[in-house]
Amino acid sequence: MDPLILSRIQFGANISFHILFPAITIALGWMLLFFKLRYNATGDTAWMRAYFTWVKVFALSFAMGVVSGVTMSFQFGTNWPGYMETVGNIAGPLLAYEILTAFFLEAAFLGIMLFGFRRVSNRIHTLATVLVAGGTTLSAFWIIALNSWMQTPVGFEMRDGVAHATDWWAIVFNPSMPYRLVHMLLASSLTVSFLIAGLSALRYLYGDRSESMWKALRTGVFTAAILIPIQIFAGDQHGLNTLEHQPQKIAAMEANWNTGPNVPLVLFALPDEAARENKFELTIPDGASLILRHSASGVVPGLNDYAGNHPPVFPVFWAFRIMVGTGVLMLVVSWSAAFFLKRRHSLPRPLALVMVPMALSGWLATLAGWYTTEIGRQPWLVTGVLRTVDAVGPVAGSQVALSLAVYLILYALLLIAYLGVLVYLALKAAKDGDTSPLPGVLDAPLSQPAAK
Repeated sequence: MDPLILSRIQFGANISFHILFPAITIALGWMLLFFKLRYNATGDTAWMRAYFTWVKVFALSFAMGVVSGVTMSFQFGTNWPGYMETVGNIAGPLLAYEILTAFFLEAAFLGIMLFGFRRVSNRIHTLATVLVAGGTTLSAFWIIALNSWMQTPVGFEMRDGVAHATDWWAIVFNPSMPYRLVHMLLASSLTVSFLIAGLSALRYLYGDRSESMWKALRTGVFTAAILIPIQIFAGDQHGLNTLEHQPQKIAAMEANWNTGPNVPLVLFALPDEAARENKFELTIPDGASLILRHSASGVVPGLNDYAGNHPPVFPVFWAFRIMVGTGVLMLVVSWSAAFFLKRRHSLPRPLALVMVPMALSGWLATLAGWYTTEIGRQPWLVTGVLRTVDAVGPVAGSQVALSLAVYLILYALLLIAYLGVLVYLALKAAKDGDTSPLPGVLDAPLSQPAAK
């Protein structure tokens, strides 16, 4: 058993599980703030019922993200000691900034969000929601800054094989960072929008016609319908940035072997790295050149120019297509739902049935995009600085295999439990409708916000 391959699979499994939860909390904090501000403006308690349904999801997701993040960080020392030995002077401070400026902010005010309604003033409760939402975005900022630096490293110099920072501004705002940050924030927003819409559709199917359900459903659907075209544009700009700085990744995403003009867009293929060709191709003539160069005669890089220095083609090619395909499906479903909710003020049962599994579509798209990005960086851990093979630790393959098996079993059980709780919360909200009391019902009238 190759410890390098097993260590990569283990880290991939850990980060795949971990990213599911920040993908929710990053945007859900802002969605909760929207619910709270609508309550403040209208005094409609349905907005606060939506708030308290989803603040429980936020708290659960936050806890799962913390636990899985701690587990993941241990692997820097156990499986990948060469990473911190080489670039720890840069990675360490960025990770510390995330803890000091973002995690503490979220953890400190989450309790007020959960338990402070009617126990503190309405202004303080709203402020706590603002700070938690801001903390989640700040956390994403620092993590994306580090990951982007690993993709496009600048602002440092090597001394005796160790990276030392020379320009922190350049490190944080490296060439790919703005594109990745926007892409990730939009991805999180779409993940949350479809999660809210999907679980609200489940409530709808169980006969819930409460105002809190309708408000959550409309918020999720209309937010998704607005953001998905923006994400498509942002993804295109991100791809052009990748073409400039990581052309071999683009070549793998397109399964294009030879550099040249008039490159077709490959819709379906089975890339064969041994033969350096694609089998069973289905293509659109000049499509890749048009998308990447905005000209049919535009030159697109080929994998043969990077022999021995390009990522594995098959997983990158298919991960990218899963991401794009899921995005197209998101567009169709969100616009269809928005049409019925806007024009007919109803949701057809077949569409509601489709929206329930679409609740997890954001996860699928996020994971596929993450695999495209991370596998597409190979064979480098830090592009041009540290190869993955040079960072792995001297851990026996059997030990990695054992811990990997434990991780996979544990994560499967946790994921089943997490999804079960989400369904339980949705069905409980469907059963209660708008009749359940809000926390602190005796402390202030329900018809208006508590005094500021």
